[in-house]
Amino acid sequence: MKERTSDINNTVKLQPYLSSVAVWALSVGSAIGWGSLVVTSRSYLSQAGPMGSIIGLLIGFVMMLMVSNHYHFLANRYPGTGGLYNYVKHIFGYDRAFLIAWFMFLIYISIFWANATSIPLFARYFLQGVFKKGYLYTIFGYEVYLGETLVTLVVMWLVGLLCMKSKKATASSMVVMVLLFTVGITVCFVAAMLGHSRSGMTMSPAFIPDTSAFRQIVRIAFVSPWAFIGFETVSHSAAEYRFKHSNMFRVLFLSVAVTTALYIFVLLLSVSAYPKGCSSWLDYISRLDEFEGISGLPAFYAANYYLGPTGINILMVSLLSLILTSLIGMLRTLSRLCYAVAQDSILPERFAGLNDKQIPVNTILLVLLVSLPIPFLGRTPIGWIVDTTTIGATIIYGFASVAVLKVSRQEGRKKDLFISIICLFILVAFAVFLLFPSAFSDYTLETETYVLMAVWSLLGLLYFHRVIRKDHARHFGKAIIVWLALLVFIVLMAMTWAERINEERENTIITEISDYMDGTGDPEILEMDKDEFLAMQLDRLHEADNASVFVIVGLFALSLVIMLSNYLTMQKWENQAKEERDEARTAALTDPLTGVKSKHAFLVSQKQIDASIDEGTAEDYAVAVCDVNGLKIINDTLGHKAGDEYILKASRMICDIFKHSPVYRTGGDEFVVILHGRDYLIREELIKALHDRSVEHISTNEVVVSGGLSDYKPGLDSSLHDAFERADALMYEEKKLLKSMGSISR
Repeated sequence: MKERTSDINNTVKLQPYLSSVAVWALSVGSAIGWGSLVVTSRSYLSQAGPMGSIIGLLIGFVMMLMVSNHYHFLANRYPGTGGLYNYVKHIFGYDRAFLIAWFMFLIYISIFWANATSIPLFARYFLQGVFKKGYLYTIFGYEVYLGETLVTLVVMWLVGLLCMKSKKATASSMVVMVLLFTVGITVCFVAAMLGHSRSGMTMSPAFIPDTSAFRQIVRIAFVSPWAFIGFETVSHSAAEYRFKHSNMFRVLFLSVAVTTALYIFVLLLSVSAYPKGCSSWLDYISRLDEFEGISGLPAFYAANYYLGPTGINILMVSLLSLILTSLIGMLRTLSRLCYAVAQDSILPERFAGLNDKQIPVNTILLVLLVSLPIPFLGRTPIGWIVDTTTIGATIIYGFASVAVLKVSRQEGRKKDLFISIICLFILVAFAVFLLFPSAFSDYTLETETYVLMAVWSLLGLLYFHRVIRKDHARHFGKAIIVWLALLVFIVLMAMTWAERINEERENTIITEISDYMDGTGDPEILEMDKDEFLAMQLDRLHEADNASVFVIVGLFALSLVIMLSNYLTMQKWENQAKEERDEARTAALTDPLTGVKSKHAFLVSQKQIDASIDEGTAEDYAVAVCDVNGLKIINDTLGHKAGDEYILKASRMICDIFKHSPVYRTGGDEFVVILHGRDYLIREELIKALHDRSVEHISTNEVVVSGGLSDYKPGLDSSLHDAFERADALMYEEKKLLKSMGSISR
């Protein structure tokens, strides 16, 4: 396979067209989606209240400013398509770049799926469920309808067509829609703040009662990457910037600032009003499942309370814009990421091309085709998948910190080094919080999320095997740490999942035991003997433990098998590379025409002999210089093919005489022999044999070779070249003698 260099392709093919405003819009539009208006009240307010949520988000804002500095730092040194994949490839190599690309793909496509499957929810809330037709099935408690599935597919493909048809129209659409929802949310927020003083409603309590305020703030801060993930996706389009990369931090700063402000606006809007019968916003939030339609969406209820139907319409347009900008931004980012990795043969070559409009159409189609089954899964599994973005964000931002740490240390940039260390420390704390949830009083991610991460990591090992197997350029498989990282991650995710499952099972058993003791349990259970009942519960615990162990050991064993297969593949490549190196070395040291040693081989031997002379360890040797007589005339009269045959005969003649010495072809008609050992002892006889045979060949018109011989003179010769010059001079005297005896003139 022909090796390609992604940097060259990126800079040549992808043309700059994005203004700083367009990049800002892409960043904001990718960071904010359906969840910012609909899920915020559940995920933030219910865990930390308005004050805890705002402080946690502001901590996240500071954190994202450090991450912005990282991307600015890296993009200015490694411009090109692929974002963090491109940076890691240059700094740490292809293996770690594959690892980061694998998790980035999961993060971005999860967000794409989440916003795509929010289309039916939008219709259910605001369009009286107009597409809720053709019931198919219920999956994990979510009803799936054919009408909603089809409209989701249509919206996905319409967004895809827009991205495939025009880059500029896509960018312009992003700018318009981002301005729409930014203005729309701000207008509703301002109206709520101005009218709140007259509403008689209170925004108290600032925190959730009976829980440490500090703990609430920390929880929100630790999941804050979810709120911002996507803002950095514009780094994948760095090759398409129409402005200087030195302005990138300014663009990212404005993006993060606007994103943070909009989240805070939505939070405050959501607690500014609540229905009659609710004593406070907290009472309202805790009873959301009791309300339907607009009343079940705090931000929309507040907008309606202060602005009437106009407020609802403003937020509806804002929400639709949020969904579409996220779809466009993520699809565009995924296409650039896939385009970049295809340049390095991680994906097939057909995904490394652009159409005549400089758009990677094939990668857009790839994302859309992979996404075809998603609308049929229902919203619940998609929610689990989206949870993976919190872990994924921690991974990719951590990689960015490590990359900056390494480069800034090399360049002596103390400010960037300090920022990277602080950011990395915080992200490690994030990772501990997410990967070891039992250390905290409650959990932040669904149990199924850990299973999905384990499965995705296992698939990464499998796909990495495919990459290694097809890696003719031998870029991958050099860093065993990548395999080990995936293995550890698989086991860690499986253990966390098992712990969560066991915890849930234990809680269920405790409840059943309590009901049994109180006499409020199932009648069939209450009829059981106490010892029999407890033995049954104990068996259930053992079954759960055994199942967990089986899953963990199974995943570990399967991962080891894949790693072993990867290792064997790498060994095969290494053996093949060794054979190729040996073949290349042999080819370099062998003259292709005659099969004797080449001029390169002679230079190697000369260097070794010169070194032994310098060290005073040189053994006795002699140099014979041989020249083929009459080659020019044969080439001119009979052609070069006949000349080659003549050289071959001369080579055989020289090798036949100097049977125990290396023969080198150092020029078109020149050979050199270095005599050691036996040949050295009879060197005068051998050079005379060459003379006698050439004299004999004069009369028979066979090949004639002139030769000169000179011994190495210790203490006089400082290099092999000294002996070579004397032998060369004697060879020319021999050539004159043979000519005078009637040989063909040269």
